Amino acid sequence: HWPDFFIILTLLIANVLIGFLEERQANNAIQALKAKLAKQAKVRRDGKWTTLDAAALVTGDVIHIRLGDIVPADVTILNDTAIEVDQSALTGESLPVTHAKGEAVYSGSIIRQGETDALVTATGSLTYFGKTAKLVEEAHTVSHFQKAVLKIGNYLIVLALILVAFIVGIALLRGDKLLTTLQFALVLTVAAIPVAMPTVLSVTMAVGAKLLAKMKAIVSKLVSIEELAGMDILCTDKTGTLTQNNLTIGTPFTLNNNPDETILLAALASRQESNDTIDNAVIAAVKDKAALQDYTIKDFTPFDPVHKRTSATVTNKAGQVFRVCKGASQVIIAMTNLTATEKEAVDKTINEFAAKGYRSLGVARAAEKDQWKFVGILPMFDPPRADAKTTIATAFEMGVNVKMITGDAQAIARETAKELGMRENILDTSTLGSDGKNISPATIEAIEKADGFAQVFPEHKFEIISVLQNNGHNVG
Repeated sequence: HWPDFFIILTLLIANVLIGFLEERQANNAIQALKAKLAKQAKVRRDGKWTTLDAAALVTGDVIHIRLGDIVPADVTILNDTAIEVDQSALTGESLPVTHAKGEAVYSGSIIRQGETDALVTATGSLTYFGKTAKLVEEAHTVSHFQKAVLKIGNYLIVLALILVAFIVGIALLRGDKLLTTLQFALVLTVAAIPVAMPTVLSVTMAVGAKLLAKMKAIVSKLVSIEELAGMDILCTDKTGTLTQNNLTIGTPFTLNNNPDETILLAALASRQESNDTIDNAVIAAVKDKAALQDYTIKDFTPFDPVHKRTSATVTNKAGQVFRVCKGASQVIIAMTNLTATEKEAVDKTINEFAAKGYRSLGVARAAEKDQWKFVGILPMFDPPRADAKTTIATAFEMGVNVKMITGDAQAIARETAKELGMRENILDTSTLGSDGKNISPATIEAIEKADGFAQVFPEHKFEIISVLQNNGHNVG
């Protein structure tokens, strides 16, 4: 029966080709994007500085990192100059972290201020982030869609074999010719097995991939389309996904009831060209940008990890000279002479801001040689994206449970969840324990019931998602 043979063979080849070509096209697009985003590093070898692909770095190399660079490997800082590092891609922490000589900076972090030489301590899959990426790569799981197709196929095969056995038995009892009986049994078996089903499914998903491509979404694996459609839990990062990853100044607390003046004084103690995250946020919060032109900065002292503040000597249009300062709230309080009543009010405000997960920035001013006077407190936070609340509400309506996973503190996560209309059962990573291989039933139940997780590191994300998948959930 050569016609039947060629029809079946054609269907099988078509199934393989469609899947291969679609995934190859998606993979080519992804590789092109990776090539454009490939990191390079300035490295010193044989006493000379040269630029190499980050993939060529080895342990022991000395590299130079500066403002705007993505750190290409795990490194240790060599110079005395401190740098500010954005670790939001690793930990979800929205504020930059200051690192000094001898401290480790992880691959994937972004330099926000300063420059330094650094010693490469780990590369590739051995880096802090790479270890987790390797875990994900090694976690080969069969998708829910593939499991469903296999179940259907197995069911039909078993049913066909039962029918064939029954028919062969009846035919033998009736004394039918053995060759005719076997031919009939073979035809029944081939007809019952869904040879065309993989082809039909591949064509259907390929059409879906094309439609998603028009919406600028690259589908690297066709089965992921069906997986997304069957998702019942969505685990999402906070910083840059639910929030804007853009530090913003909230409504200030002031002693003179003049919030605009407090922000203006803080802006005078900031320098835009330094590209510091906090300085940029403060300057952006000034309502009347033209007012900044009425002042001349005579002297500016940048932030350093020891004093934890910036200060400037300023001259206004009238020629009056005064000083402004902004920095860690407790540092600013210690510099000023607050009355007991004022200090109580300031401490209460700082605690209220902290309960919401806001960072507090103190502001003070003084005449040229006089004592510093406390001005106010600026709350800093990362606001939600405009579409985040609507998207989460839509997910809930569709029966998808959304869980937030962030490296930020528990208070920040709870405040963000509250603003986005999510439930506020946010667990700290200490709840998860330290051994991802031996998770207690109580921990599994806590992960199942939680609405989010705070102070999470990359390895915790893998652990959380693995627990949910092992509990039968389709996790996105």
